[in-house]
Amino acid sequence: MKKPELLSPAGDLERLKIALLYGADAVYIGGHFNLRANTPNFTIEDIKNGVDYAHKLNKKVYVTVNIAMHNKEYEKIRPYLEELKKINVDAIIISDPAIIKIAKEIGLTIHLSTQGSTLNKKATKFWEEEGVSRIVLARECTKDDIKDIKESNNIELEVFIHGAMCASYSGRCVLSNFLTNRDSNRGGCSQICRWDFDLYDENKKIQGEKPFTFCTKDLSLAKYIPDLVNLNVDSLKIEGRMRSVYYIATVVKTYRKMIDEYCNDEKNYEYNKEYEKVLDEVANRDSIPQFFDGNFGKEVQYYNGRTETTNQDFIGLVLSYDKNNKLAKVEQRNHFKIGDYVEIFGPKTSTKFKIEEIYDEDMNKIDVVRHPKQIVYLKVQEEVDENYMIKCIDKH
Repeated sequence: MKKPELLSPAGDLERLKIALLYGADAVYIGGHFNLRANTPNFTIEDIKNGVDYAHKLNKKVYVTVNIAMHNKEYEKIRPYLEELKKINVDAIIISDPAIIKIAKEIGLTIHLSTQGSTLNKKATKFWEEEGVSRIVLARECTKDDIKDIKESNNIELEVFIHGAMCASYSGRCVLSNFLTNRDSNRGGCSQICRWDFDLYDENKKIQGEKPFTFCTKDLSLAKYIPDLVNLNVDSLKIEGRMRSVYYIATVVKTYRKMIDEYCNDEKNYEYNKEYEKVLDEVANRDSIPQFFDGNFGKEVQYYNGRTETTNQDFIGLVLSYDKNNKLAKVEQRNHFKIGDYVEIFGPKTSTKFKIEEIYDEDMNKIDVVRHPKQIVYLKVQEEVDENYMIKCIDKH
């Protein structure tokens, strides 16, 4: 049995390090020419630092170069790809076939983005012959599609297992362009599918319980990890380069456990519903298998509105730990106070306790932490480490 790669998003260097620390085998990041124009992207120096950090851990970094290219971009693409080659990135992820020739001349490994909408074995064979080494399959692929493609080709396959979906076909949407003049295929998606709309049948307004929307529910293939491993999928991909460090740490750690538990002891593996609960708690939309199990009826989308709640459970990030005084130095991320029950978790361990003592930077006792990114000290009996996460279990 081959253990698949666990691939995590990383929106910046902090999230890159967190993803690798919490169990990802590789990360994908965005520099220039990628589909996340509305988030801070990696500079060349950032990419170099990220690649150096990952390679010291024997892990990999893939760089997205996947916007729909216009003529003006082609004047700039070669120098950028040459820089990525010097940095020694492990692969680039592309959607425009014209980049393939340039990337091959430079000597870069090429992965085809899900924007390529690859759904069948013939298209997969075509891309393989063009020099692509890995296909990020369209999210509309079913289990049977993946099986057929894998058995018919030698190319590596990457499959999305968790995160947001697109109401259009593999992200090929023009609604954002039409309604807001922001091009979703060039990184500017304004998420029109999540807007509320009035719905009409000819000239008659249809009034439902809630405004009409066609926002998709999120994807989760947690219960199908054994199927994906047995299909010999090469890489299992998490969506979310704009997600928080808490989200990335939680989701990566959870899938790391599931993959390892199945691959290390297939005969005795049982799907752990507690892991599903953890994934649900960190999300703000419903998660379902989407197309994988062949069930893609009306239940895969929200038609009568939906509620997206901001997760307030993540309250702090551990910066360091003083063993002698049993004090954790913490950077605040959400409001917390004396009496709250919390869990501190890291890549391998976790501990739960009631907050009894909080100190400010001058070691004065305080009762509540309410200022964004405030530095405080918590009394923690069990040893913790830098980059451990603190989440609130129960507010006092």
